[in-house]
Amino acid sequence: MLYRRLGASDLVVSEISLGSWLTYGAAVDNDRGLACVRRAFEVGINFFDTANVYGGGGAETFLGEALSGVDRDSYILGTKAYFPMPDGGKGLSTAQIHKQADASLKRLRTDYVDLYQCHRYDVDTPLEETMEALTDLVKQGKARYLGFSEWTAEQIEAAMAIPGVERFVSSQPEYSILYRKIEPEILDVCARNGISQIVWSPLAQGALTGKYKPGVRPPAGSRAAHESMGAWMGRWRDDEVLEAVQRLRPIADGLGLSMAQLALAWVLRQPNLASAIIGASRPEQIDDNVGAVGVTLDADVLAAIDKAVDGVVGP
Repeated sequence: MLYRRLGASDLVVSEISLGSWLTYGAAVDNDRGLACVRRAFEVGINFFDTANVYGGGGAETFLGEALSGVDRDSYILGTKAYFPMPDGGKGLSTAQIHKQADASLKRLRTDYVDLYQCHRYDVDTPLEETMEALTDLVKQGKARYLGFSEWTAEQIEAAMAIPGVERFVSSQPEYSILYRKIEPEILDVCARNGISQIVWSPLAQGALTGKYKPGVRPPAGSRAAHESMGAWMGRWRDDEVLEAVQRLRPIADGLGLSMAQLALAWVLRQPNLASAIIGASRPEQIDDNVGAVGVTLDADVLAAIDKAVDGVVGP
């Protein structure tokens, strides 16, 4: 495993991190989830990402149990708040930030998280109020650092311009060979402000593993075949996308990489990126994914990748 500093913080995170969206505390049973967490530690993953809304609190509860008894200094833990919870709480007002942070800490069985993130931008709450409430969390020792997910360049700049508040150190956007929305503006804005990317869906919900073939039913037991997880895949199941993904296979084969390793190496090439969040339902998926660490893709390979997916990159 290799590690990178997270923005202007003192956190050093593994290049591959383990997420829990749609998996732990929900679609993946706890025994398999625990096996994945154990394997993550074994291969050097030190960053675990979750959110209060994942599984309606189930993912945080699972991680609280899975990490119970583990030296708290040996891992970095991040969670998020914004989306509606089962109790009706939502948004990033002062009241909700404190309420949801306390509930998250209870479920996670810890006194603090290393990274507390705004899961989206709250247009219904003044930005100053949100930033002041987040700053209070840091002052109270409930969060070490702050981040956000899927904010615009203008929203990021506005937050960083507020005086007297804690500054963000991380951005959590969707980013993959097939989805490059952050490239025109976000990467530059973040680099100038001491903010690193920790990207989600670097494998495009598993589409970039190559296991889904155009015109063929998804393999049994796969994400796409699962009733709840598959519903989130959207256009990554479209035949034109899957055909483009298959054009990546000879590139990966020529480098001696799996399709997943090629896709992860592609996102890890970004200097502003600190970590790529993977979702795993089996330990062997983690073993495969970490094989991307340390892989360098030259200009010819990057050009071949662009040519293979030309016409299908985008939302």
